[in-house]
Amino acid sequence: MPGLLSRRLLFVTGKGGVGKTTIAAALAKLSASLGRRTLLCEVDARGDVATCLGSGPSGYRPAEVASSLWVMSMDTEAALRDYIRLFVRVPLAARLGPVASALDFISTAAPGVTEILVMGKVCWEVREGGWDVVVVDAPASGHVVSQLASPTSMGELVGVGMIRQQTDWMVEMLSDTRRTGAVVVTTPDEMAVQETLELVGRIGSETVVPVASVVANRVLPELFGRGEEEVFGSLSETGPASRLSGALGSDVAPLFDAARLAVQLRRSSVSHLSRLRTGLPGSLAPLNVPNVFVSDRPSCVTDDVSTALAAELGI
Repeated sequence: MPGLLSRRLLFVTGKGGVGKTTIAAALAKLSASLGRRTLLCEVDARGDVATCLGSGPSGYRPAEVASSLWVMSMDTEAALRDYIRLFVRVPLAARLGPVASALDFISTAAPGVTEILVMGKVCWEVREGGWDVVVVDAPASGHVVSQLASPTSMGELVGVGMIRQQTDWMVEMLSDTRRTGAVVVTTPDEMAVQETLELVGRIGSETVVPVASVVANRVLPELFGRGEEEVFGSLSETGPASRLSGALGSDVAPLFDAARLAVQLRRSSVSHLSRLRTGLPGSLAPLNVPNVFVSDRPSCVTDDVSTALAAELGI
């Protein structure tokens, strides 16, 4: 089993808009295709995972959407109910009243409670849920560090007692490089690469979660080499371009403009990928996922991305 997919818990994050949900869904599909019981957890519960998989809306209870693949959406109120039922053992309706109101009160009084409920549910699924791997479509880079750090922060805040014991085993799981890893998704552009390098550094310095991989998504292919560039450069000159337009019955200038743009975009992306590689720790080599240009359905894009990840991982 390749190193990345040998872990049992993967948090997929990255700058908004880089395709982290697609990567999370593709990793989950790839894991399931290897016969591993895989749970894909959507933390934001916006329904994007269902779109990527072409499945119906998901809920808090895991639902099987394909062979060996289950999906759930996080619900902090339901997570609090689970915590009370499993650990506090207090009759909900009789003692606490509306759980949503209790959660609002607790979250206001103790910042970080929502994050610890999410992390607790995820870690509990890894420990008790019977899954071979849990893939988490985690929050974007602006919020993921505080969430990953919440068990450590809560453990430092609460010195002894039941809560400290529970955060201890979570921290042990999250810090285990054999079981847990963060996957940071980026794209080959300046802002995304800069934010990725900063995020990798913050996860390493502010959390116990090891960074398992960086995925460079939407990498443009090299459509034209130097030789082809010289050819269409010559053909785009006034004389040859006029004769070509006359022979084809259509203006060829936009075609050459598009070819030049493709070359410029590819060269720009290569420079950003080079900066990404040199800025990452030596143990991290980005996985490159090509840009998917045409597809009728988002689930087909996920399939293509899953195939590309399999190739990058040597599966």
